Amino acid sequence: MGGVMAAACKGAGEAGGLTIGILPGDNRREANPYVQIPIVSGVGYARNVAVVKSAQAVIAIDGSYGTLTEIGYALQSGIPVIGLKTWSLSIDGKADKNIILAENPKEAVDKAMSLINTD
Repeated sequence: MGGVMAAACKGAGEAGGLTIGILPGDNRREANPYVQIPIVSGVGYARNVAVVKSAQAVIAIDGSYGTLTEIGYALQSGIPVIGLKTWSLSIDGKADKNIILAENPKEAVDKAMSLINTD
């Protein structure tokens, strides 16, 4: 799980955070080198439900259909979504205002942190 996820885990780890990777396959070696706790699911994209339900906010960056499902699960569950160069969705032909847009990674993290319960 490289690319955006590796960069996110690297940044989180460097900032003192704990990184957990819920992996789609059966092999913990699929985790990027910055995942501190790999969780092997063996359920493919169905793991996206666990990823979203474990979050207080979701930052969607770029992405393909897996990212789109995570956005959908988050919105359906009332979990805030911050979008950074990702899918644009509409409801009845109007932009979905439930996706909070960010211009850069720092802004995305700042917006997410302002929305979560840190207790």
